[in-house]
Amino acid sequence: MDVDELLSRIYAQAAARAIRITDHAREEMEAEEITLAEVLESVIASQIIENYPDHRRGACCLLFGLTMQRRPLHVVCTTSLSLLVIITVYVPTPPKWISPTERSSL
Repeated sequence: MDVDELLSRIYAQAAARAIRITDHAREEMEAEEITLAEVLESVIASQIIENYPDHRRGACCLLFGLTMQRRPLHVVCTTSLSLLVIITVYVPTPPKWISPTERSSL
């Protein structure tokens, strides 16, 4: 499946709220005060910045999107299940990220 097909599938799952939030993602959302509405907003307007089709725990990808308030979010989610499983969510910040789409070399 190419990136455009993956994004279309992810957008459709998010729009239909066919999602599951892992405990880890929920903890990260609470720690960074990220709401489910913000996660959905960012996913529906996201781009895939890293794709992991052969990940040992199952195909997934790293999305970057902005909320309606222009807050940058990263969302790691599954790409091959009927439900969109949100694995983790966070705001990309230094030192790991130079910008929302560029990793630091540290």
